Amino acid sequence: MYLDAVDLKQFYQSRLGRQTRAKLRGKIRHIWPNVKGDRVLGLGYPTPFLGSMLNEAERVLAFMPASQGVFRWPYEKASITTLIHENKFPLPDSSIDRVLLTHILEATDNPRDLLAEIWRILTPGGKILIVVPNRSGLWVRLENTPFGYGRPFSHGQLTDLVRITGFSPTGWISALHTPPIERRSFLTSRWVETMGERFFSRLSGVFLMEANKELYKSLPLKQKKSFAPAFKPIWVPSPAAPTTPKISPSMDLKFETLTQKAQK
Repeated sequence: MYLDAVDLKQFYQSRLGRQTRAKLRGKIRHIWPNVKGDRVLGLGYPTPFLGSMLNEAERVLAFMPASQGVFRWPYEKASITTLIHENKFPLPDSSIDRVLLTHILEATDNPRDLLAEIWRILTPGGKILIVVPNRSGLWVRLENTPFGYGRPFSHGQLTDLVRITGFSPTGWISALHTPPIERRSFLTSRWVETMGERFFSRLSGVFLMEANKELYKSLPLKQKKSFAPAFKPIWVPSPAAPTTPKISPSMDLKFETLTQKAQK
């Protein structure tokens, strides 16, 4: 289930949302410190995290699912946002170098189809960066943030999904270790984030996982249907071994008498 774009925009304009955006943007740029010359695509609701890439990347695009809605962005320049079907992107094969996913993988009904479409448009060796709610964290248990909606993931579940769809995970980090409470003392405590990432990463609000596109994608084998008639085996007993006839004592006496007469 997708949240409406209006709700997402209002959250990131709030004090909690601004702090969340700053923390996630720092993590994203830590993983992708340099996107110079790359073609970057953001999926879901990525606009809060793409601003620093506009003047660095060769091209930046933002695709938002039709079920969610879209806003014009950036406001002072030509808009780079558009509505799309989550499984059909208006892009040719191998046309994007990096894809950032935020607020989409946990909301879609077909995560495998979504990642398969991303695999199609990525260049060989292209990178994806997925931001998803952590199912063991506190943020998924509260509905005052967008991370409390949709399907959260554990680290193992996200790793399996990425590998099944033809990607190779290269690393992951955690983020949002402070509770989602609008209190300045919680939001601005950097040491809590540092300590949480080091010792309590499994209890974080979100995971950020990077993966590369595998050049040769494994496909599931399909069992072919056979239309040949099925025959039931007929069990035939094996022939019995020949047995030596038994000779009675009376037959032995008759045989000896005949032998003696022949000799005379």
